[in-house]
Amino acid sequence: MTRPLLIENARIVDPASGTDQMGAVLIEDGRISDLALGGPVGVPEEAEVVNANGHVISPGLIDMRVFVGEPGKEYRETLASAGNAAVSGGITSFVMMPDTTPVVDDGALVDFLIRRAEAQSPARILPAAAITKGLGGKEITEFGLLKEAGAVCLTDGAASIQSSALLRSAMSYAANFDMTFVHHAADAGLVGEGVMNEGFFATVLGLKGIPREAETIPLARDLQLAALTRVRYHAAQVSAAGSVPLLKAAKSGNASITAGISINNLCLNENDIGRYRSYFKLNPPLRAEEDRQAMIEALRAGVIDTIHSDHDPQDSEVKRQPFAEASHGAIGLETLLAAALRLVHSGEVDLSVILRAMTIRPAEILGLDAGRIVRGAQADLVLFDLDYPWQVTERDLRSRSRNTSFEGARLQGKVMRTIVGGKTVFQHADC
Repeated sequence: MTRPLLIENARIVDPASGTDQMGAVLIEDGRISDLALGGPVGVPEEAEVVNANGHVISPGLIDMRVFVGEPGKEYRETLASAGNAAVSGGITSFVMMPDTTPVVDDGALVDFLIRRAEAQSPARILPAAAITKGLGGKEITEFGLLKEAGAVCLTDGAASIQSSALLRSAMSYAANFDMTFVHHAADAGLVGEGVMNEGFFATVLGLKGIPREAETIPLARDLQLAALTRVRYHAAQVSAAGSVPLLKAAKSGNASITAGISINNLCLNENDIGRYRSYFKLNPPLRAEEDRQAMIEALRAGVIDTIHSDHDPQDSEVKRQPFAEASHGAIGLETLLAAALRLVHSGEVDLSVILRAMTIRPAEILGLDAGRIVRGAQADLVLFDLDYPWQVTERDLRSRSRNTSFEGARLQGKVMRTIVGGKTVFQHADC
């Protein structure tokens, strides 16, 4: 049991209810016990009172795509370090990809991760289970046992299933258990030895390119199979303009189809690679500016449902390599919110749209009791200063790895306080 907590003089933004109004939030016993919009709220005598100074309070962010080193590669990231990085960025829950050693393809490992995360992490860690054993794309795992153990969804993480027959069987199986099926659409043959977006810039740098069709062709297949099997399908992350009409058409006839995008593909483009900057080697690759603009429009239109960090910690030995030889991936838990707010400050996307894609939509897709500010709701909240200026520096990162795509970036918007289950788990020095 913790003291009641009252956060007053706050701008309450709750995309689920459409609320955007000054007010106060009272938290008791891990839940929101009272909510006052534009007026006072009763305060228990023993309550801690926090003046929000007009800053935004919203549901805690839910990140649907996070890679963690533990178990197997704890030198890159542990459950504890990932959790600390998450709450400093306003993320109260995140889905952990099964790309670990061993792979999360067994119910016992799911149970182990849940228990260890509860003991080690200040953020809620939600394990995803592998679709295929060992992420090998050959044999389907035991979905029922994995769900029973606590897996929140099914995915092969960074791997893409190439066999259409196997994919159909897996989708049908997942539909039987009503589990969200999250798939990274990539044609291995078309990706080949490509390391960045195919186009003029790749030619200038002398690097092998990855065509947009490496995403759109398998995505078109996935969407047809999802319609056939009626599975709850989530396109893990899209990046190409050609993916938008495919998703729009599929979603018009199937409400069970959703899609996500990495914050990297929403805020950066291939030009950011500059002179072979390997921290910008990502999967999917950074695309052209016209692709990025198409992604922004798709987010505004609701074709893209969620924004995630695609947090993928890599040590310096595998990132500080020639671009073609470096590993894919960038960390992003600590910069997700601030990077997304770039689109708000530029006037490209409304704040409510950005927050919807990182709160209530992930909660709905995964079937979580989260993502809302209403009486009785779980008190997972983030208080942030929309205008706070800061610069990303390696020394301030809480992740064990330093491979950020936003190194040196000047951002606007900072988390002041993160609350999980009614308990303050992160507080900025200026709060």
